[in-house]
Amino acid sequence: MYHTGHAAEGRTLKVRFIGLAVLLTLVVVAAILSIAFGIVRIPYRSVLDAFWSFDGSRDQLIIRTVRLPRALIAVMVGGSLAVAGCLMQALSRNSLAGPELFGVNYGAALAAVIASFLLGSTSLTIFAWSALLGAAISGASVFLLGSLGRDPLTPVKLVLAGSTMNLLLASLTQGILILNEQSLDTMRFWLAGSLTGRDIHLLEQVLPFMIIGLIVAFSMGGHMNVINLGDDMARGLGQRVFFMKVGCIIVIVMLAGSAVAIAGPIGFVGLAVPHIARFLVGTDYRWILPYAALLGALLLLAADIAARFVHPAQEIPVGVVTAFFGAPFLIYLVVRKGGTT
Repeated sequence: MYHTGHAAEGRTLKVRFIGLAVLLTLVVVAAILSIAFGIVRIPYRSVLDAFWSFDGSRDQLIIRTVRLPRALIAVMVGGSLAVAGCLMQALSRNSLAGPELFGVNYGAALAAVIASFLLGSTSLTIFAWSALLGAAISGASVFLLGSLGRDPLTPVKLVLAGSTMNLLLASLTQGILILNEQSLDTMRFWLAGSLTGRDIHLLEQVLPFMIIGLIVAFSMGGHMNVINLGDDMARGLGQRVFFMKVGCIIVIVMLAGSAVAIAGPIGFVGLAVPHIARFLVGTDYRWILPYAALLGALLLLAADIAARFVHPAQEIPVGVVTAFFGAPFLIYLVVRKGGTT
C-alpha cells in the first residue's frame, strides 16, 4: 500500500515538472512572437541579425531597444502580478481577492498622478519611483488598519481595510485628474495599463524588487499551505501567523507595486491566473506559485501581442485587453463561488 502511494506521488511530481517545462516553453515561444511581430513588419532575417550580427539598422534597433525590453517587461510584470494575486487570495482566503483589493494599484496611481501634478513631468522614471512609493505607503496603511483592535490581520479585516483604502485612493486620483487637465492627458495612457514606451533601463530599476519578491514568495509556499487552513490551525502547527502575514504583505507590495510602477495598473491578471494555476495543480501553494508566475507571464505576453493588432492604426493599452477577457471571468467566479474559496 505504501509503495503504491509513493509511486502515485512520484508520478504526480513528474507530471507537474513536465507541466512547468511545457509552460516555460510556451512563455519562450510567446516572447519570441512578441519580439518578431508588431505593427512595423520586420523580416525574420533582420530579427535574427539583431542578436547575432547587429549593424545598427532601423529594424534591428526596433528589435533590440523596443520589442525585446517590452517582451521582458511583460514576462516580469505578468509573473509578479500573478504571484501577488496568489498570495493575496491565500492571505484573505477570498477567491475574488487580488492586488487591486489591497489598494496597491490605486496607491501607485495616486502617487504617480501627484508627481505629474506637482512636477509637471512626463518622465516614466519619475512615474515608476513615485508609483512604487505610493504602493508601499498604501500597503503599509492597509496593514495598520487591519492591525487595529483585537485579532489583528484577520482575513475579513484585511479585505475591509483594503477595500476602503482602494475606494479612497481611487476617489482622490480621479479628483486630481478632474482638477488638472494636463495631468489627465499625461496619465491617461499609463492609468489604462500599458507596456508601450517602456525601455530596459526602466525595468532594471524595479527588477531587484521583483526578483527578491518572487524568490521569497516561492520559499513561502509551504507556509501558505498552513496559513490557508486558518489562523487557529496554523498556530497549532507551530506557525508564527502574524509574522508570516506581515512578510506576505511586504512581498505583495514589492511584486504588485513594482509591476504597477513600470506598466501601470493592469487588472485581472492577479485575479484570474491563481484560479487557472489551482485548476492545474490543486491547492498546494508550493506548486501554485511557480505555475502562476509562468501563466501570468504567458497571459500578459499574449495580451500584449493581441493589443498590437486589435486596432492596427493605433495600439490599445494591454490593460484594456486583459479587462476585456477578465471581466467575464470575474462574473463567472462571482456566480460560481460567490466570493468564497
